[in-house]
Amino acid sequence: MPQLNPLPWFSIFIFSWFVFFAIAMPKVKNHTFTGVPCPQDTQTSKHNSWSWPW
Repeated sequence: MPQLNPLPWFSIFIFSWFVFFAIAMPKVKNHTFTGVPCPQDTQTSKHNSWSWPW
């Protein structure tokens, strides 16, 4: 059964992970997001407390 021979598939597996780590990972890590959320209102608003008698 030739599909159980790990020699060609293991080298393809290692090479594909090498390509992923060498090329794709630096591009993903260096990506800057343009829509970074920033706080609109830094003042805290005063909330009315619960005034119902229980």
